[in-house]
Amino acid sequence: MKKIFNILTIGVIAATSFTSCERDLTSLNDDPKHPTVLPSQNLMAMGQHQSSYYMFTGSVNFNNYRFFVQQWAETTYTDETNYNLTTRNQPRNHFNRMYVYSLNNYETAKKNLEEEANSPAIKNNKLASLEIAEIFVWENVVDTFGDVPYSEAFKGNEQIYAPKYDDAKEIYLSLLSRIDAAVALIDESNAGYVDGGDIVYDGDMTKWKRFANSIKLRLAMNLADEDPALSKSAAEAAIASGVISSHDESYVFNFDGGTFSNPIFNDLVASGRNDFVPSELVINTMNSNNDPRRETWFTQKKVNDSTFVYVGGVFGELNPFADYSHMSSFFLASDAPANLLSYTEVLFLTAEAAARGYSVGGTAESFYNAAVAASMAENEVSTEDATTYLEAHPFDAANWKQSIGQEAWIALFNRAFAAWNFSRRLDAPTFVNPPDSQLDGVPVRMPYSDQEYVLNAANVGAAASKIGGDKATTKLFWDKF
Repeated sequence: MKKIFNILTIGVIAATSFTSCERDLTSLNDDPKHPTVLPSQNLMAMGQHQSSYYMFTGSVNFNNYRFFVQQWAETTYTDETNYNLTTRNQPRNHFNRMYVYSLNNYETAKKNLEEEANSPAIKNNKLASLEIAEIFVWENVVDTFGDVPYSEAFKGNEQIYAPKYDDAKEIYLSLLSRIDAAVALIDESNAGYVDGGDIVYDGDMTKWKRFANSIKLRLAMNLADEDPALSKSAAEAAIASGVISSHDESYVFNFDGGTFSNPIFNDLVASGRNDFVPSELVINTMNSNNDPRRETWFTQKKVNDSTFVYVGGVFGELNPFADYSHMSSFFLASDAPANLLSYTEVLFLTAEAAARGYSVGGTAESFYNAAVAASMAENEVSTEDATTYLEAHPFDAANWKQSIGQEAWIALFNRAFAAWNFSRRLDAPTFVNPPDSQLDGVPVRMPYSDQEYVLNAANVGAAASKIGGDKATTKLFWDKF
């Protein structure tokens, strides 16, 4: 962790060499603390930290995914749960964090890697890691906004300062191709970035390969209603090649609990604020199912000396903090991890693939059961309680979209981007637009950054027209129903 701290805070340690009497006088103009070229491992680490932090943050100033899937309710203000996405400029903030602070780090790292001394196998592994990490961010960007700058992005050196917006499906096709190319580069007998350069997998290329195939599976399932044939072939290929198969292979960013703390801790503990409670929709669903994960996730509200209950806040309304259940230290600890693509999610994706008739090595019911069991295990629920829960809430093959969608939405509590993909694709659970909502429906995408209308007006305007209007209620190309 100390090595990670140094890489992220210092950025780079520049080594300079001097002889006792002779040296290049031009070196006196070099600033070793602010080098012009950063080592690719530093850029890799910074890209992982920034993308993980801002995909996962619960701050009202950024992605707002937890409100899009109505997992959190508010206690201090209601703008965000009534879908005001303009006052705090959330689209701008998320767009900039993903492009400038995340994608740009990976793009620059790939260029700098070319000039670094590595064996061919290690160089390929490092390049594959950078590509896969970057593709993961691209998937987030496309599935948040839709059509976005892609093929002309980061082409300032070619004097392209107003990049065109690419068709979202074409970006998907490119990402699928890039995943295959990255996986082909991997030599599992060698490492990639180690010693703090790769904060998630520490150069374990088997895990990077499984992560890449899991991204491919996520992309494939999003294509299920848009392009069933491609969805089937891509999903089956991803699973055959090997997807995340255990909790320790999940793409998890582990915060150190000090300088680099869990953003939920920063938002709700370090800041001294009590702005959020679990929503009534989440709590009531879990109460009706007698869900054992409640004990791990939430506190109870005292009714009298002998009665304690789980109570959720009303979405879109003000909810006095003391009157409701709260998130527990399981989420609020300073070193609580950001689990961004989990084993549990992969099992639910595979269950859905099986339900759609794909050949994935098992039945929808078997993968559904495994997904629920995996969620219970990672949330400190005993095997006995998990078995009791599954017996009471078995897979419903006749209503598989509802069965998988509802259970995935609960299992992915506090992993709201992943939950948002499921809810948009499967239309389950059903979200009700709050009475005071500023939109004519629950968000299914994030509008474009307001800065794009200043800096890239012609291209963003064309994109907005093409997709049917730059609104939060305009569906993505794959969201067919």
